[in-house]
Amino acid sequence: MTSTQPRARAAVALLLAVALAVAGCGPRPTPAPSVSATGFQPGGAGIGDAYFPTYGNGGYDVRHYDLKVKYDPATDRLDGRAALRATATADLSAFNLDLAGLDVRSVIVSGAKADFRREGAELVVPVPPGLARGTEFTVDVAYDGIPAPLRNETLGEGGFLHTADGAIALGQPESASTWFPVNDHPRDKATYAYEITVPDGLVALSNGVPQGTTTVNGWTTWKWAERTPMASYLSTLVIGEYEVTRAEHRGRPVVTAVPRELVGTDADRAMASTTKVADFLETVFGPYPVESYGGIVITDPRIGYALETQSRPVYSAGFFAGGDTSVVAHEIAHQWFGNSVALARWQDIWLNEGLATYAEWLWTEESGGRTAAATFADQYARSPAEIWRKPPGDPGAADLFSGSVYQRGGMTVHALRVTIGDEAFFRTLRTWLAEKRDGNGTTEEFVATAERVSGVALDDLFDTWLYGTAQPDLPQPR
Repeated sequence: MTSTQPRARAAVALLLAVALAVAGCGPRPTPAPSVSATGFQPGGAGIGDAYFPTYGNGGYDVRHYDLKVKYDPATDRLDGRAALRATATADLSAFNLDLAGLDVRSVIVSGAKADFRREGAELVVPVPPGLARGTEFTVDVAYDGIPAPLRNETLGEGGFLHTADGAIALGQPESASTWFPVNDHPRDKATYAYEITVPDGLVALSNGVPQGTTTVNGWTTWKWAERTPMASYLSTLVIGEYEVTRAEHRGRPVVTAVPRELVGTDADRAMASTTKVADFLETVFGPYPVESYGGIVITDPRIGYALETQSRPVYSAGFFAGGDTSVVAHEIAHQWFGNSVALARWQDIWLNEGLATYAEWLWTEESGGRTAAATFADQYARSPAEIWRKPPGDPGAADLFSGSVYQRGGMTVHALRVTIGDEAFFRTLRTWLAEKRDGNGTTEEFVATAERVSGVALDDLFDTWLYGTAQPDLPQPR
């Protein structure tokens, strides 16, 4: 993710945290589990993330989502059907799905009608006599209603947003649960297939490879397939009046879109740079990790950020005044750092944002601007005291997108480069991405990889740069 006001991130996060407290929005309750006579028990109402205890759900792993939604902007009504393929990771007497606000009409588990109940944003599904650990099962949920956004601890309003010409579903650290039932945490990655039906004349964009469109009785269905495992917050839905450009690059489809009034502008030209940026980053990080390229530009005033929605990042149009493409480098870098290798816990957000920020610095150098070393020196000299007081390795839930996570995170990456040298540094990045591809990672695992590749003990370096509360000394080569 990137904000249109990067130097104000810490202040924005603080204001949002205050607004959240005033609004009285707190965490969803986590009911105490009850053990059945057979030893089976309900899966957790949260996956166990220390920052967001109620995000995701325990006891199962989703492998695939098949989503069919129909949305009418004139009435704001969404009708959906979600089919999930999952595996029990514990002996389950019940399991939860995250679903905010929409009305559930039916739940079918492995072909049999199931009872269900709602507990806030949790959809609870009992499964007598139980699902044994290792059991593969399917869940089919029919639902409908007027989708609405969520307020969370970081960005304020996110998720499903109605727009003048359609809708946008977007947000981090959560958004998916506002338009389909989901295990909403990056630890449970899955593949996705979408069929999105909208009135003729509107575009419906999502993740992955386009699968064509069909039109019947004034409605057009847009089909997409994301076959690379994806964290749920990276799923997106953009509906409206867009100019869509299609191409092919290195055997993969390229799909970009801008609002029709932005055709021929800097935003349109920035989208055309997507594959050039990706090609450069491929020389640094290794093979491009997803099956499609693209980007979507939006003009909704409520969204002042860009998000690395998989294969097709979504950008606020405000980034592109003057033709700057550094945000494209940031979001494309996330296809490796954050998407291919996703977080195992939200505390480690610097692994996404620090490395994507460093990719911006590398792209600036590649484009003829100042070197990454010069950018580091400038950031080190000019960063405000707050950057050094806030440790990016454990920023707290309210400061996930603070300046420390981005800028000090990027400086941490450069400090590693200086310490172990270019050869070991770039080999560390490629090794990390190859070994963790399509999976999840933690800071401790990244540090271990860097130490293994470089042969250098790095605990002191990372302790100082990621967790210290004072400005570190400049890094020295070893």
